[in-house]
Amino acid sequence: MSTLPVVGVIGAGIMGTQIAQVIATAGCEIRLFDATPSQLAIAMDTIENGRFGLRRAVDRGKLTPDEVRATMGRIRPVATLAEAVSEAGLTVEAVPEDLDLKCRVFRDMDEHAPPRAILTSNSAGLPITALAYATRRPSQVVGWHWAQPCAVMRMAEIVRAPSTSDETIALVSELAKRCNKNPIVVKDQPEQWGYVANRINAAVRRESRRVVDEGICTEEEVDQLMKDCFRWPMGPFELWGGRTLK
Repeated sequence: MSTLPVVGVIGAGIMGTQIAQVIATAGCEIRLFDATPSQLAIAMDTIENGRFGLRRAVDRGKLTPDEVRATMGRIRPVATLAEAVSEAGLTVEAVPEDLDLKCRVFRDMDEHAPPRAILTSNSAGLPITALAYATRRPSQVVGWHWAQPCAVMRMAEIVRAPSTSDETIALVSELAKRCNKNPIVVKDQPEQWGYVANRINAAVRRESRRVVDEGICTEEEVDQLMKDCFRWPMGPFELWGGRTLK
């Protein structure tokens, strides 16, 4: 990617805020939009001062103060979705996991983004195929599923719908690498929630809950067994706080 694109990020919640930070750190200009205007100030403060924010990266020797100032200068909060995407070469949708809402956002991005812009979704498992065909550019729609904390986790699950072009996959994968992520391209599964990472995650989570409910062992013992056997850094209950998968 010889010229870094302007990136429009739609949604300044937990994920959108972190995604904007990472892509700006990689050198892209960001246009950040949220339907709740007050959320933008919260997002900007989190990017600079949050637990995984830029100032903490200075403390860990990962960034310099000059790099922090430059990165913050590349992120521009905007008042409308049209402003966020009108100059964008790539957009990232990071709104709540509601398919109807995401389809509306994709229709709006399609209307206002330049014709060659790539539209991506950070969905955790909804069908990218449906989002693609909510637009007039299905070949330029792809899933880019991030893991949080985005500044730390290297996952980039690139979800390919049947309509997604090779060029789209290549450009998004290249940007993911610039963001220090490890892009893995997987096929969209419209009848299955979760792509790959979350399908496997869900199965482990269900079985972990089941063995505890059957009285076989405790949550703490499950965690220790998985760490000792498979070298997991955290056990499933440590990771999920003991919550049962619904």
